[in-house]
Amino acid sequence: MIPDRFRPLVDSTSELAQLFSDAGHHLYLVGGTVRDAFAAGDKWPGKGGDGATDIDLTTDARPEEIESIVSRWADAVWLQGKRFGTVACRHGGKKYEITTHRAETYQPGSRKPTVCFGSSIEEDLSRRDFTVNAIALALPTLELIDPWGGLDDLASATLRTPLAPDTAFKDDPLRMLRAARFIARFGLRPTEDLVEAVQAGASNISVVSFERVRDELDKLMVASKPGPGLWFLIETGLAAQILPELPALALEQDPIHHHKDVLAHTIAVVEKTSPDRILRLAALFHDVGKPRTRAFGSEGVSFHHHEVVGARMARERMKALRYPTADIQAVSRLVELHLRFHTYRMGWTDRAVRRYVRDAGPLLDRLNELTRCDCTTRNAAKARALSKRMDDLESRISELRAKEELDSIRPEVDGTQVMQHLGLAPGPEVGAAMAFLMELRMEEGLLGPEECLRRLASWWQQRSSGAP
Repeated sequence: MIPDRFRPLVDSTSELAQLFSDAGHHLYLVGGTVRDAFAAGDKWPGKGGDGATDIDLTTDARPEEIESIVSRWADAVWLQGKRFGTVACRHGGKKYEITTHRAETYQPGSRKPTVCFGSSIEEDLSRRDFTVNAIALALPTLELIDPWGGLDDLASATLRTPLAPDTAFKDDPLRMLRAARFIARFGLRPTEDLVEAVQAGASNISVVSFERVRDELDKLMVASKPGPGLWFLIETGLAAQILPELPALALEQDPIHHHKDVLAHTIAVVEKTSPDRILRLAALFHDVGKPRTRAFGSEGVSFHHHEVVGARMARERMKALRYPTADIQAVSRLVELHLRFHTYRMGWTDRAVRRYVRDAGPLLDRLNELTRCDCTTRNAAKARALSKRMDDLESRISELRAKEELDSIRPEVDGTQVMQHLGLAPGPEVGAAMAFLMELRMEEGLLGPEECLRRLASWWQQRSSGAP
């Protein structure tokens, strides 16, 4: 009798399993597909067997044989991973990744893993990252293959490696970083020997390509509860290797000036934000400039311009991790602007709202959420006051949007009209005139084209005469 949770997986793989069997090969469901099917439930954030659209399988067939078998069945086949033993295909709206039994190891001085093919499912499972991922189901019989006690570890929420952790992490040092994601996403507790192995081998993460580190960090950042994973990175020394700005936030406590723990605050802000990758990264970096700008004075500790310094540091770190330019620009801009809200303490005039919206641009909603989440005070009155001020700002933005094209603010006349009105040819003077009109638009709102041209003529006359 097949359990209901496995029925969709069986239905999705029965034809494929028969094709492999007819060709004299074994086929197994493995990895997250199996893990989530066993653990599916309200407390488990996996998709479960009935929601899986990407299905992972392993086989004793070699890549050329896999390609030959699936090409007769699949709607589309991808061979980009073939040299690493993986053939991907799509059939009936589902994606299948079929990999020859294998093990990955890093050679000294190399950033790319060496792939070795095997013929045993037990050997394949032994080389996987964690026991909860080292569970297989033989197809089509659904015979359970669990030589490393993965089901028991699922039940006890334990994060453990099939082989000794130092061996597992030597095979692929990225697994140390992946452990942080599993702690964050699934609430697993690492064994003591796993933690010790990461602490001892943290520097080995340097052999992994920056791109793989970046991609794994991104997955951690969008986990439901990234905090425990981030603390794992810090406490094991991994953060010092890939994000040294993070442990640097553990500034000394200062009881005289009541200085907050910036590291704990940062992780709290990350956890408060929505699981939006760009927003979470901005939350992670928003205070990284504080250690470099910290100063003590008569009024206590200060971090003047830490947002500017932090934006630069965020850019540098994200460039080192090979983030796309668009990601770097978005995150650093959010870091740079995260204190802008607090500069308008006297209330939100139309002029202030226009400038705030213009400077935030398409990042406005993220900036507002980051600002809200940056308040981690335990003082309920202060928290309510900040929330009310943010409510007031968002209300003012809505009101002004109803009257103006607030999200695409521009002068009311264009460059052609400027040149005609002032008798100018294209050049820097036209740019200066447009800058004047833009400032006029920001300061006073919509005045009408005629009034704008009148003001422009007056400004031009003063400029031409050299009047201050």
